[in-house]
Amino acid sequence: MDVTTATFEQEVLEASRTLPVVVDFWAPWCGPCRTLGPIIEKVAAEFAGRVKLVKVNSDESPEIAGAFNIRSIPNVIAFKDGRPVAQFVGALPESQVRAFFEKLLPSAAENAVARAEALLDEGRVDEAEQALAEAKSDPSLRDRVEALKLRIGYARAGAVDEAALLARLAADPLDHEARLALASGYAAQQRYRDAMEQLLEIVRRAKDWRDGEARRQLVALFNVASDDPQLVAEYRRKLASALH
Repeated sequence: MDVTTATFEQEVLEASRTLPVVVDFWAPWCGPCRTLGPIIEKVAAEFAGRVKLVKVNSDESPEIAGAFNIRSIPNVIAFKDGRPVAQFVGALPESQVRAFFEKLLPSAAENAVARAEALLDEGRVDEAEQALAEAKSDPSLRDRVEALKLRIGYARAGAVDEAALLARLAADPLDHEARLALASGYAAQQRYRDAMEQLLEIVRRAKDWRDGEARRQLVALFNVASDDPQLVAEYRRKLASALH
């Protein structure tokens, strides 16, 4: 697929949130580009459905080339989750191109986390927890794992007596256990703004309560509520303000 300035965001940045996208920056006059082209296309065909290959003509789309500081071609950049994660310059042999593609595939830990997320979306809490337990430690997955643990906890907690918890807080605004339970109940109902507000209130009143439990849950909730980036951005700012 040929990508231009007009289609780059959709076909590369957005698409890379679903599967890795490899961008081959080239130009018709470039000899090494003509050498690499058939090789990278052959390898991409082997990875069809798992990795997407697109091409950018650097002469026709200089804005994109400039944005990614392309100084020599062919220059191949891989994108995941909307950002560049790996690249190489020059016409590499087929074995090295294949190795480049292979490194973009999800690890066993990523597959386990993705499986847990899918199971939890279906309401299969026990199976999601089992899949999550199979995921080996991976620092790059920490936020997703914490968000999953939080969602599983919400699912296990079930419904809460909102009126009773609000009454407890009216009687004692420093009843952080009640406020935490209320936040959990709101989050279980996907009332994320309400949940964030209760967690933030704990942080405002007692940053170090239970070794920062409210802050940890609020940060994890940002990942749970990632489909609403404006809400997340708002409460990230509020959290930063509360911590300083």
